[in-house]
Amino acid sequence: MNFTFIHAADIHLDSPLKGLSRYEGAPVEKLRSATRDAFKNMIDFAIKEKVHFIIIAGDLYDGDWKDYNTGLFFANEMARLKMHQIPVYMIKGNHDAASIITKEIKLPDNVYIFDDKKCKSMFIDELGVALHGQGFSTRAVTDNLAKSYPQKEDGYFNIGILHTSAVGREGHENYAPCSIEDMKGKEYDYWALGHIHKREFLCEKNPVILFPGNIQSRHSKETGPKGCSLIKVSDGQIQELNHISLDVLRWEIIEIDATPLGDYDQFLQKIEEQLENYLDTADGRMLAARVVVSGNTSLYQELMKNKEKVLNDIRSAAFAVGHGQIWIEKIKNKTAPPLESNHFSDENNPVTSIFNWLEKSDMDELLEDVRKEFSAITNVLPTDLKRGENMVIPDSVAMLEEKLEEVKQLVSLELQMEGGK
Repeated sequence: MNFTFIHAADIHLDSPLKGLSRYEGAPVEKLRSATRDAFKNMIDFAIKEKVHFIIIAGDLYDGDWKDYNTGLFFANEMARLKMHQIPVYMIKGNHDAASIITKEIKLPDNVYIFDDKKCKSMFIDELGVALHGQGFSTRAVTDNLAKSYPQKEDGYFNIGILHTSAVGREGHENYAPCSIEDMKGKEYDYWALGHIHKREFLCEKNPVILFPGNIQSRHSKETGPKGCSLIKVSDGQIQELNHISLDVLRWEIIEIDATPLGDYDQFLQKIEEQLENYLDTADGRMLAARVVVSGNTSLYQELMKNKEKVLNDIRSAAFAVGHGQIWIEKIKNKTAPPLESNHFSDENNPVTSIFNWLEKSDMDELLEDVRKEFSAITNVLPTDLKRGENMVIPDSVAMLEEKLEEVKQLVSLELQMEGGK
């Protein structure tokens, strides 16, 4: 039997936008509707391609709904699929676990949700497909769910649906951990995974084990094309497996090495070139970009002293290139003075000694000391300054190192300015 299906995950419908009000010119409405628009794109594509079914491997929602509109939107899109006789098979992930979603809306009967207490199997006999899955009953599932999945059903194309961190991924909670061997041992033909937002094959054949990634990136850490996977099966074998881009706004990090750039005009020209390149690859989508500037450069002092001018010059360049299709989210300056004028290259400089000591310190111990020292301040900070990239007090070694680098830049700038007097 020949059939085609879509594998999607981590849709996060109506994911809330945090802290965007402080960003000048942020396309708030575009960002607010992005997850819905990307989901509509998937439904439109499914209808156009006449797929036989859709799999959603967890995190359809982003937590409990603030009202019923999120559920009503999903129900309406499912009704569109029902008109074309396209069923949807889904499991709940950590963001839409049974214990989290307190509101309910009756869904069309083409939507099948797997049990969250134990693994169940569903069969599409006319296609010869057996689907096996189990959702999350609570947000933090730390058991190896894959072990409880049944062995393959003979005579069927077997698909396992699982929301999991697998063997673990940086930046993702270690939920429903399992090994590739655990999944291979079930002898399925395909494992439809969810939870990791970056598209990744854990195994490319016998069986295919795939994270399709989320369908719409929501911040600068989720860059590049986002969407679902389209799988075509013929005579029990996967013949084609393609990524389908669904995103309506694409996030990218634009990295500029300022080391070889001789003056500020060259710097702006380099940024314009990079913006043009990324806009071309966005295929007509709006581009949200973070610009990261690094390198030992003579532009260091100008970039540090005139931050507001630099930001607005880059925004102006973005408008010239994209005519409103590019939004500059943030500029991160990681530059340093030229090596010959770098104050931290002088071992006899007392400031150098301090930073050398910091670099040799145990960062975990230093982080704990910082937390204790500033605990009273942390308690009275606004919520948006306690988490995410706007966090004032570091909560990880990586963030502490980044803060120390910023301090080093500011001290170096002051020393340069003192030397120029």
